[in-house]
Parts: sequence; structure tokens; C-alpha cells
Amino acid sequence: MHKEISQFLQTGQEAIARIRVEHVIREQNILAAYDILELFCEFILARIPILDTQRECPSELQEAVASIIFASPRCSDLPELMQIRNLFTTKYGKEFVSSASELRPDSGVNRTLIEKLSVRVAPSDLRLKVLKDIAREHNVDWDSSSTEAEFRKKHEDLLEGLNSSNSPATAVDSLTNVATNTDRHLVSPSAQNQKIHQSEPQMFLTNTNSALKTANSSVQSIANEQVKTGREQECHGANPVVICSSDVLERARVAIAAAERASAAARAAAELVNFKRVAQVSSDKHNKQ
Repeated sequence: MHKEISQFLQTGQEAIARIRVEHVIREQNILAAYDILELFCEFILARIPILDTQRECPSELQEAVASIIFASPRCSDLPELMQIRNLFTTKYGKEFVSSASELRPDSGVNRTLIEKLSVRVAPSDLRLKVLKDIAREHNVDWDSSSTEAEFRKKHEDLLEGLNSSNSPATAVDSLTNVATNTDRHLVSPSAQNQKIHQSEPQMFLTNTNSALKTANSSVQSIANEQVKTGREQECHGANPVVICSSDVLERARVAIAAAERASAAARAAAELVNFKRVAQVSSDKHNKQ
């Protein structure tokens, strides 16, 4: 793969080289992960008698056991790891295995192994470094300025300007403002001002619904754009470009749910204001009589 990438750099096909280098880094990470797993397997093998005599996982073996459980479904070339995972499930229970698989805080999975088995795209500086190393290895006189400029581009630039109003960050910010406004309007009035303001809850209710519709529209637009881009990539074989990470979309959806709850609270506040207003009017009429 190094030789192929050097040929692409020599012939000016840097776009292909930038794609291929991601695969090289991925393979390097897999090899590093296998080295870690080999050490953990040797460590556990040497302490099998300890595992046999204790019902709970010994603390000195938790990192090795949890790391193998975490890596087993992510290393398809090593089906034996799934067999070991099943043995650990039988011995320590599903809760122990779930803790390692879901990377809970107390799981004890090796951090380096998590990083090496991550499916995230390698940072641009690492990709550039590997490309330079490959060019140097094969004595290729390569000018990296264009690739450096390409790596410095933001996702918006690569997509020829993503509309900021449709970005997930805008949706999240919008809904964050809604939540802040909820706290501001639903707080109890001060002792010096006990007057009932009907217009504020109604105005806030309108603003909440408007922000909620805008955020929903933003997230839906982003999702449709991702689907469209995915289809274009399948047809043309282009390098996948992540428009918006899944965690940002998930945050936007959570924020939308929070805004919906805020909207319901605003409606309740408006109804309470109306009820108090009617009660006040009835009380005034009764006093006059």
C-alpha cells in the first residue's frame, strides 16, 4: 500500500492518495491493537488458576478481561475472541460483559486499545505525516502544499458552503436558548411584583413553537442531505465525507425533546395565567356586589 500511494503522489493523483492513506492508518491501528490483545491473552493464560478459584474477576485481571471482551466483536479476523467472550459471560455474567462492551466508566478497558479500534477518521495532521513519510520512504519529490490546504478546509468548505441555518450546531444553540428562556419565564415572581402577566407566557409559547419548528426542520434537512450524499457516493465511488457526526445529530434530537417539554410547560403556564386572570375578574365582580 505504501508503494501504491507513492505512485499516486508521483503522478499527481493526490486525491486518491489521501483516501488510501486512511486505509494504511487503519491497518496500522489494527496491528497495534493485535499486539495489545496478544499481551493480554498471554497475561490471562498465565493466570488461569487464579480465574478458576475466584468467582469475581480479580482486580489485576480486570483490564485484560474487559479489553478482550470489548475487542472481540471488533476483530473479525480473530473469531476465537468471541468464544473467550462467551466464556467470560458465563463466568462473570451479562452485566460485567455489558459494562466492558459499552465502555462504562468502571469497565477498565485499555484506553490505547479503544483508540486503536476506533472507526473515526484519523486526524488530518496524522494523515499528512504518513503521506510525507511514504514519500520520503520511496524518494518521491512531493509538494504537500495542496494537500495541506485541503486538510485545512472545514466540512462547510468541502460541501461548497453548508447553510449555517441548517447546521446541527444552530439547531442545538436555538434549543439551548429555548431552555434558558423557559427558566427565565417560569420562575416565581418576586415579592415586589406579584402582578399576573398574560402576554409573557403567550409570547414565550409562540417563540418556543417557532424555535422547535426551526430546529426540527434543520435536523431533517441535515439528515436528508446525508442520505443524498450517501447515494451519490455509492454511484460514483467517492470518498465518504461526513457532513455531520452522529453524536451531534443525537444531541440535536435530545435538544428537540427538551424543547418539546419546554413548550408543554409554556402551555401550562399560559393556561395557569388565564385561569388566574378569570379568577381575579370573578373575585373583583364579587367584591363590587
